[in-house]
Amino acid sequence: MSENKQVIGDIFGGLTAAIVALPLALAFGVQSGMGAIAGLYGAIALGIFAAIFGGTKTQISGPTGPMAVVASAVIAGEIAIYGSLEAAIGTIVATFVLAGLMQVFMGFSGIGKYIRYMPYPVVSGFMSGIGIIIIILQIFPFFGLSSPKHIVDIVSSLDSIVGVVNTHAVVLAVLTIFTIYMFPRVTKIVPSALVALVGLTVLSHLLGLKVPIIGDIPAGLPDVHIDTLLYMDWHHPMVMVIPALTLAALGAIDSLLTSVVADNMTKTQHNSNKELIGQGIGNTISGLIGGLPGAGATMRTVVNINAGGSSKLSGLIHGIVLLIILLGAGAYAKLIPLPVLAGILITVGIGIIDYKGIKHILHVPKPDAVVMVIVLLLTVFVDLLQAVAVGMVMASVLFMKQMSDTAESKSSSSLLSDFKDIHLLPDEVGLVDDIKDQIYIQHFDGPIFFGFTSHFKEMMRTLPDVSVVIFRMYNVPNIDQSGMYAIEDAVLELQSKGIPVLITGIQKQPEDMLKSIKLIPGLIPLDHLYTDFGSAISALKEHKMKISVDVKKENNKILWRY
Repeated sequence: MSENKQVIGDIFGGLTAAIVALPLALAFGVQSGMGAIAGLYGAIALGIFAAIFGGTKTQISGPTGPMAVVASAVIAGEIAIYGSLEAAIGTIVATFVLAGLMQVFMGFSGIGKYIRYMPYPVVSGFMSGIGIIIIILQIFPFFGLSSPKHIVDIVSSLDSIVGVVNTHAVVLAVLTIFTIYMFPRVTKIVPSALVALVGLTVLSHLLGLKVPIIGDIPAGLPDVHIDTLLYMDWHHPMVMVIPALTLAALGAIDSLLTSVVADNMTKTQHNSNKELIGQGIGNTISGLIGGLPGAGATMRTVVNINAGGSSKLSGLIHGIVLLIILLGAGAYAKLIPLPVLAGILITVGIGIIDYKGIKHILHVPKPDAVVMVIVLLLTVFVDLLQAVAVGMVMASVLFMKQMSDTAESKSSSSLLSDFKDIHLLPDEVGLVDDIKDQIYIQHFDGPIFFGFTSHFKEMMRTLPDVSVVIFRMYNVPNIDQSGMYAIEDAVLELQSKGIPVLITGIQKQPEDMLKSIKLIPGLIPLDHLYTDFGSAISALKEHKMKISVDVKKENNKILWRY
């Protein structure tokens, strides 16, 4: 890509990401209890500083659904302790700043590389729980009413909605959701959330609808809250430390998951520790100016890449565009109806829920399903950090039990003659050089579980130029949900390159699991499964597979085309 094209792509990417970010930032700010301006401050600070100092070139950062939910809980909790937002603001700001500093420490200490070992059921249950929380929090605003702050209170107060519904608010919220889902069928050039925000705000104002609105938004540059920090309550540090730790950990996970998405789209490799440092600096500055904490935002990052963004300049432009909007659009933003923001957030919550994990809940190993459900319920009804902690402990205990069972099984059957396949090498089954150069063999010598998937994905990413991949799974006694999806992702990636996958020696539990999610025979045909390695090689040599094999010489090298 030429330098001019890259700059133009970054400009379009950053501008598009800013347009997508604006309604979300305002909505998250309102949901938090600190006002729409806090969401915009957070989007600006993170957008600029996380882009400059971060380790993912195309990452767009700002307030996200999960971070907004945790921030809302922190704000509500500290208001409950101190009596009002004004009295609690010093502690709230200090909590957000401390969360940013913790992320910087995580980056410098190298802890970023360990976050990738988060088990899939824990992430799935947590994200689905966050999505459900966002939706529940918008039930009362959807009907034009003030909402209780806690989930349990909202659920127990649902009967009070009857008889006091604001019809105008319901119409606006429904039209918002309809616009967000249907407008992309007309065009995807303009983000549908922005169309809903602007269009329905204008409509509401022209028709004079009686609905709650955002209200006055401060104009000009934000204040720096150094003086607020000096007068806060330092006698109860744990009021800050525990929530800050929750925000720091969640922000790290949220950001690094988005970095992986960006890597897959751009075929690049992010720097996890540098990314945490950038996110930490962004969150620290956001806290100092009264903004919400945030993280790498998946949807905005994808939009940026698709619009041409390829460097840190795109993230920087995204933040600058939002700053310009802040300086000139406050008079208009105050007219935005709260039911419109509720509609936007409901679609955000719907998008966060992990439908793949829920869909396969009856087909994945039962321990994984139990962990996912427990984490989801704890996330919604108890506490987010406790949910993740309990999920990690459960996943670790179940894994240790699994490893113990595996060790016992190997010990009792180590003398069986079937284990001779472990020692087979390509040359021992008569592979000739021209075929060997075109076949990649992946050996699995134990369970495929959440702790192995990151290494497996890296191996697949650096795969050499080959025509066939063989997974040797004779020594895989079981596979968990993370492993299932890692194999699925690898097979999809290989198929996109026209590379078929063969599996040899697969045992009953892994085969049943892969069949339960239709990976077999949906992606890997039954005739690509072989009882032993030699049979697969023989089929390749004798062209007995259903795929067509074309052997062609080019520049004195054998090319196998499938």
